[in-house]
Parts: sequence; structure tokens; C-alpha cells
Amino acid sequence: MATLEVSHDIKADPEAVWSIVVGIDDWVDVIEAIERVERLDDGDGFGVGTTWRETRTMFGKKATEDMEVTEFEDGRRYATAAESHGSKYFSEIGVEPTDGGCRITMKFRGEPQSTLAKVMDVTVGRLFMGATRKALARDLADIGVAAEAAG
Repeated sequence: MATLEVSHDIKADPEAVWSIVVGIDDWVDVIEAIERVERLDDGDGFGVGTTWRETRTMFGKKATEDMEVTEFEDGRRYATAAESHGSKYFSEIGVEPTDGGCRITMKFRGEPQSTLAKVMDVTVGRLFMGATRKALARDLADIGVAAEAAG
């Protein structure tokens, strides 16, 4: 699967947006598609090694994935990895200052590992790209609404 990239401009301070982006305990209240977040690590911060189980609605169904932060640049970006249904998934979220606020960008890609996942990627994977792009855009818009309201 090609890497999907979606950006959203927010009229809020980058530091305020970043605090929402890494505010794992509040994601259920910020991002409409997320129904539950359960920390799997013993930490109370957010950085490399932070792990959680996230339940959200994707493509009209509930999906639960275990996620881990694999890269972290405080105030700027973090990357995650997950494995599910025969594929590895990677995402990155970043916050960049702009005139009048900031731009939040999310990148997402999947790497099929099993034979079935590879066949599905070739046959129907492209159909899910548009829906995935819309889901990512919705998440970013939700973060924007929360940041601007707190503003």
C-alpha cells in the first residue's frame, strides 16, 4: 500500500495542538471514531515505548489494535507501529507551526505480510484508500476542533 498523507490547518498554538495529539487519556473525548483507549504500558507519559489498545470505528465496524510509539520528537512528531490481520501498519503524526496556527499531518501505510493479506492488498486494497484517507482527515479535523475550542 502506498503511504497516505493527510494534512489539516488549525488556528491554534502548536503547543496546544501537540498536547492534544499526545494526550492519550483524552482521545476518546476528542476523536469521534475512537471508542476506547487502554494503556498497556506502565507509564504515564508519552514517548518511545508507549503502548495502548485502541478501539475505534473503521469502515462501519469496530476495530481494536495494539499500538506502540516507535519514534518520538517532543513537540514535533511521533510514529507508531501495529500488526493486525496479516499486515504491519505504520503511522506518523506531526505538528508544524504556520502563520496563524499550525498544520497537523498524518501519514499511514500498511505492509501486507501474509499471502492472504498480499492478495487482499492487490485486489481490494485500493478501494480502502479513499475511505482511509477520509477517516484520517476526520481524526485531524476532530483534533482541530478541540484545539480551537480550547484556544
